[in-house]
Amino acid sequence: MTGTFTRWDAAEHLRDKEDMRLYLEACAAEDPGDGSLIRAALNDIARAQNMSRLARDAGMSREGLYKALSETGNPTFATVMRITRALGMQLRITV
Repeated sequence: MTGTFTRWDAAEHLRDKEDMRLYLEACAAEDPGDGSLIRAALNDIARAQNMSRLARDAGMSREGLYKALSETGNPTFATVMRITRALGMQLRITV
């Protein structure tokens, strides 16, 4: 039996802010400590939105946003904060 598979893309399933919040929370909870899953989640969320508008709202260039959130990207904490705020989200730390 042979089958045809397509690559699953989380960005295609992030329909509203609640989906994005839950996805980002899950990735933060499972992140290995290096921020890689958080960066990947922000990349998926940014692609689900309008990347150019998000870059503008975050005070970045579109290319800079793509680079920061790419697999080889290593965004600063300030960049992550600007992106989350541009998405209308807040970072909270709880115990």
